[in-house]
Amino acid sequence: MYRTHTCGELRITDVGKNVTLAGWVQRIRDLGSMLFIDLRDRYGITQLFFDNKINPELLEKARKIGREYVLQIQGTVRERESKNPKLPTGDIEVVVNQLKVLNPSDIPPFLIEEKTDGGEELLMKYRYLDLRRKPLQQALLLRHKMAREIRNFLDSQGFIEIETPFLIKSTPEGARDFIVPSRLHPGNFYALPQSPQLFKQLLMVAGYDRYYQIVKCFRDEDFRADRQPEFTQIDCELSFVEQNDILQIFENLAKHLFKSILNIEFNQPFPRIPYQQAIENYGTDKPDLRFDMKIHELTNDLQGKGFKVFDNSQYIGGILVKNAADKYTRKKIDALTNFVKQPQIGAKGLVWIKYNADSTIKSSIDKFYTKDDLQTVLNKLSAQPNDILFVISGDKKQSLNALGQLRLELGTQLGLRPKDKFAPLWVIDFPLLEWDEEENRYKAMHHPFTSPKPEDIDLLDTNPGKVRANAYDFVINGVEIGGGSIRIHQRDLQEKIFEVLGLSQEEAQEKFGFLLEAFKYGAPPHGGIAFGFDRWVALFNGSDTIRDVIAFPKNSSGRDLMIDAPAPVSKQQLDELGLELKNSNK
Repeated sequence: MYRTHTCGELRITDVGKNVTLAGWVQRIRDLGSMLFIDLRDRYGITQLFFDNKINPELLEKARKIGREYVLQIQGTVRERESKNPKLPTGDIEVVVNQLKVLNPSDIPPFLIEEKTDGGEELLMKYRYLDLRRKPLQQALLLRHKMAREIRNFLDSQGFIEIETPFLIKSTPEGARDFIVPSRLHPGNFYALPQSPQLFKQLLMVAGYDRYYQIVKCFRDEDFRADRQPEFTQIDCELSFVEQNDILQIFENLAKHLFKSILNIEFNQPFPRIPYQQAIENYGTDKPDLRFDMKIHELTNDLQGKGFKVFDNSQYIGGILVKNAADKYTRKKIDALTNFVKQPQIGAKGLVWIKYNADSTIKSSIDKFYTKDDLQTVLNKLSAQPNDILFVISGDKKQSLNALGQLRLELGTQLGLRPKDKFAPLWVIDFPLLEWDEEENRYKAMHHPFTSPKPEDIDLLDTNPGKVRANAYDFVINGVEIGGGSIRIHQRDLQEKIFEVLGLSQEEAQEKFGFLLEAFKYGAPPHGGIAFGFDRWVALFNGSDTIRDVIAFPKNSSGRDLMIDAPAPVSKQQLDELGLELKNSNK
């Protein structure tokens, strides 16, 4: 046996015990006649003590050891003279009487400490070393605890975990599929699932009325901090339920996780905000409710005064920032103006109205508006001295998006978005469809299996763009954590949706014939939800990127720098698959 205890286990009550430890050398402190080694494993750190008076040969042997060497030691636990209150083991140390080097180590390419000196690319290349650091160990332990609590909760609610296939049929509708060529069926391809959507619906048809799976999914899409080509979702489906049933069950799951993981209790129901209200009040369908600062429409209040920028705008909206006029100097306002004019935000400019602490009013549009005009606008928003109003105008959709981005930036600058505060909510009543200008057709906003709200079904023939979906998203702190819907369970309605989406009967049969066939045999009313597990863990961990909570993630370009993937395959493999690369130099 290599150890009797872990490096995070020993306490003052263990003084006098003979113990065996094994682990990695965290750091070495050589004081001449004595030497200290911090021995680390995933459970913690224990200080080892070597003394020239006790065993000079052992001290000399310890001096040849370097960082990250793997050691086994035997020794006696004693109370430390200089205690370390920051460590659980900080009251004791082990006086070493036997030392064995299990494996030496080269000097690591970066410091394996809480705060490292390694850059992101280097840390990704040596991910197995990065994973030795405490922040990543804590993140993966948090991930494990959350997965355990999710399973415990869903088990208690009568759900059963069922695995679904990874090699499926490509049904391109939304993000791109990863495709897998078949050797046994030349010219044919599997796809890796973007979601188990169709299989979980088929499980409802089969009578498994409460299904879940913590499952890997795959999307071949562009990358950002909260996306990976392979990701994990908590996938759930239920039969004989309505929207409110699903929201209540999974709100209880969220409350269970907040309590069991973070010891945060929510006693009130989570807010439920209709999609259109979220867009108009916050400029986004995933609002951050940690702070107020809503968007106010000012079109009728500011048009008709001779300011052409406003007079020619479809929409004018503003954000009142309380008690901040003195904080926003001209330099800071110029920086905000440049922020909203970035191409990805797209505002043409930023107007400001300051209600100074002495009750005077100063604005970037003074020459177009009287003091009374500006005072009227400020009064409408219940502004007080030392408040400042920021205004954006133009196309309504673009202006609301820009105001939403500005709102988040202001919240960040003013310290209103702390990572240890959480504001969960549901967004409901999404549009079922959105118009694609390039393809000149409607696309499903969520997916084509989402049921319209029953009262809107007649609009499918007359005004499809006005149809609301029986769908919902779960949002925490401005991050979409999950989403789902009540599904279509009647064949004729599903065929109607395919028709509205521009799929011919032949295309619908080719892509989804198995689902339509299943609906002929008594499909129950059903619905479900899927949560982004990586995003949820990252949020609870206070991380800005999901890469921090995934053991072996891809980088921002979708590459695994550690194993150097993706990589070419041999000509023999390509020949076996009947494939030939275009424009290849190999």
